[in-house]
Amino acid sequence: MSNKPFQFKQFSIQQDKTAMKVGTDGVLLGAWVTVDASTFSILDIGAGTGLIALMLAQKSNAELIDAVELNTDAYEQTVANFEESDWGDRLFCYHASLQEFAEEIEDTYDLIVSNPPFYTSTYKELESERAMARHTATLSYRELLQGVSKLLSKNGSCAFIIPFNEEANFVKIAAEFKLFPNRITQVKGTETSKIKRSLLQFSFEEKAIEKNELIIEIERHKYTDDYIKLVQDFYLKM
Repeated sequence: MSNKPFQFKQFSIQQDKTAMKVGTDGVLLGAWVTVDASTFSILDIGAGTGLIALMLAQKSNAELIDAVELNTDAYEQTVANFEESDWGDRLFCYHASLQEFAEEIEDTYDLIVSNPPFYTSTYKELESERAMARHTATLSYRELLQGVSKLLSKNGSCAFIIPFNEEANFVKIAAEFKLFPNRITQVKGTETSKIKRSLLQFSFEEKAIEKNELIIEIERHKYTDDYIKLVQDFYLKM
């Protein structure tokens, strides 16, 4: 993967220090999540490069956008990307685990987002830093949702992108913490491919679920109208 900066329409992501590069999952979550006009505070758990927090700074008027990142290199990369953006006064990154952060912070957030680690099998041949970022051993879904339920405001919402095959289990765990799915979008690469990802937005309010499907490509490098509409405010070439 490239270490070159990734240029978006309104900001740039430096990614030379961190093992986790800009990817479709993060862009999908940042573009897809609904941000209410009344949202004052946002938290991005596992910032990586700061991508999702920066997308939310672009698309919202939230006055406080915090991120938390455990990996030292990723933390430093996020801080640098925040400082180089037009929204540095609204963005702040904490160098801590979610568990430490949740214990120390007494305030709550109106919106919490996370592109969590999701390789539940083995580290395989990933370099150690990338493996840590991708492996649920460092932050299980239960630990993630427990922390989110503590940090989320009463009327707030939280959003995630996870593998589709873990959607049912994730929703089940969330229910243990009184978090209920309000929006679900299942993502496919093409019309004929299998569902790969699930975009999920939860709140403490149990209500009818808005559910739909997103197909990214018609064919290689030819994108669907739905996908273009979703990401066109961010990608340069859309």
